[in-house]
Amino acid sequence: MGIDLKAGGRRVGHTTSAMKIKTENPYTRLLIKLYSFLARRTESAFCKTVLKRLHQSRVNAPPIALSRIAKFMTDKDGKTAVIVSKVTDDVRLLEVPKMTVCALGFTATAKARILAAGGKTMTFDELALAAPKGTNTVLLRGPKSREALRHFGHRTSVSNPHTHDGVAPHVRSKGRKFEKARGRRRSNGFKV
Repeated sequence: MGIDLKAGGRRVGHTTSAMKIKTENPYTRLLIKLYSFLARRTESAFCKTVLKRLHQSRVNAPPIALSRIAKFMTDKDGKTAVIVSKVTDDVRLLEVPKMTVCALGFTATAKARILAAGGKTMTFDELALAAPKGTNTVLLRGPKSREALRHFGHRTSVSNPHTHDGVAPHVRSKGRKFEKARGRRRSNGFKV
């Protein structure tokens, strides 16, 4: 049986369609249209990254705290922090520095604290008018914190980056009988 080829040499039925919009949020859908246009017409890596992050599921777009933004925005005067998720308040941060933040959403207290410090909050359509190619912006992300991530890969360590010490094992239960014997305790015989 032969393969039906088009004039271009591809198989019939093979499509290279763009990412499908899964969200029902009308604002996010409009932003995806806007940034897909900007990514196509400006050929900006910033716009492509923002578009990719707009398509991400909620678990892959974790919120970011004000303290983390403040940490990454030190010595970056005049630049805009861009977060493709929600910005939350952090009560441990006593003094919020003056900064411009663009995000999909803000908690009420986070927005109030940014504005009280003399800063500015922006939406993505305002950012598209101000900096369509992403000039003078710092793209930030929140930390992923799912339970499953405890079991992934290697812990980064200075002494030995290939060790499995910090990676949580998949165990049936926590207790004396479950993965606590030789090979797990330094006091008993050997260490894997």
